[in-house]
Amino acid sequence: MNDLKIKGIYKHFKGDYYLVEDTAISSDDGKTIYVIYRKLYGDGSLFIRELNDFLDDVDKEKYPNVKQKKKFAYQEIKSVRKNFSN
Repeated sequence: MNDLKIKGIYKHFKGDYYLVEDTAISSDDGKTIYVIYRKLYGDGSLFIRELNDFLDDVDKEKYPNVKQKKKFAYQEIKSVRKNFSN
């Protein structure tokens, strides 16, 4: 699914972070795939967006100064814990 990581954390090009909860298929056409994602700030609201739009590049004509390539960039978050036995 174009490398979308379910339960992955993504940074929106405007700066906020989101957790991808899952995907869903449109009941209208049975083809359109939506990303279900939760904001990781405020009230933690859920949103949906078409998969292609979620994975699309930032419009550089509209936002020429944005450094991030994708609208939502996957964040590789590693544990800071060295030992899990305690």
